[in-house]
Amino acid sequence: MDRTFAALADPTRRAILNQLMDGPARVTEIAETYSLSLNAISKHVRVLEQAGLVSRKVRGRDHWIRFNDGPLGDAANYVNSMLVFWRGRLGALEAALGETEDASDD
Repeated sequence: MDRTFAALADPTRRAILNQLMDGPARVTEIAETYSLSLNAISKHVRVLEQAGLVSRKVRGRDHWIRFNDGPLGDAANYVNSMLVFWRGRLGALEAALGETEDASDD
């Protein structure tokens, strides 16, 4: 999950993932979208690949990149569990503060 969050921390990599949600694309097609070199895009794709967010299939000279949502599901589950935890804690804090305010009004 650390690699997933590290990969998602970069806006270019998030944009590449958004692009791949429409379907697989060749690395050269991905690179055409950005004002970065093919080498720079390849490095971004490699980080996404190491995080398991994309997979690569080589056909001749073409490297086809496909989005893989598995690691995002794991990250989403983690974030959701933290939301449930912190909402409960904040709810308890809010209730305690409300009781304190009620006591000070007396």
